[in-house]
Amino acid sequence: MKKYLSRQIIMFSCLLLTLSASSQNFERLRSDMVQNQIRSRGITDAETLKAMSTVPRHLYVPASQQRWAYDDRPLPIGHGQTISQPYIVAYMTEIIKPKKDFKVLEIGTGSGYQAAVLAEIVEEVYTIEIIEALGETARGVLLENYDNVHVKIADGYYGWEEHGPFDAIVVTAAAEYIPPPLIEQLKDGGRMIIPVGSPFRIQQLMLVEKKGERISTRSLMPVRFVPFTSGN
Repeated sequence: MKKYLSRQIIMFSCLLLTLSASSQNFERLRSDMVQNQIRSRGITDAETLKAMSTVPRHLYVPASQQRWAYDDRPLPIGHGQTISQPYIVAYMTEIIKPKKDFKVLEIGTGSGYQAAVLAEIVEEVYTIEIIEALGETARGVLLENYDNVHVKIADGYYGWEEHGPFDAIVVTAAAEYIPPPLIEQLKDGGRMIIPVGSPFRIQQLMLVEKKGERISTRSLMPVRFVPFTSGN
């Protein structure tokens, strides 16, 4: 019995050491990610850099993908969807100029990673996912870590009207045009970032700004996102 208990204690101790080593390795990889993929490519917003340094990206990808969680590339998360590469997440976060008192709408929760990054910075995040399995998984991870994130399983085309208007809107899937309900739910002075273009082709990441009745758009860079899924 004593030998059995000793073996169990040794095995448990080894497990703790392994988990500790893995945690330290992920922290190192995350630090390298921020320095080499994000800061070095021109992201300067202090709050964005802090959020990217804080959120454990490996928790927002399937276990089979965790070894690559901090690589400079998108990763599959199931159901034909992906988690965007870290630089794109940081860029889209910085470009909306997030502030502490902001209320932000995200369309396309996916794994929940972009929502987590936003939640580190702003007061409230409302995020919508049309694929129920993804939305429920993301909800579980997000609600374990944040009390300022609200997840809805629905068609993101229509936004979340009852909680609008929003200071900023982040769309993480490519639409062939900018959904009018999202423009309506953008606050005066607000910013929306959205990839626009045909599915499975190179799209343009667009910045939409609303000033009174005037809506302006500006093309920022070519990107490749999964298609915007809508019942519309």
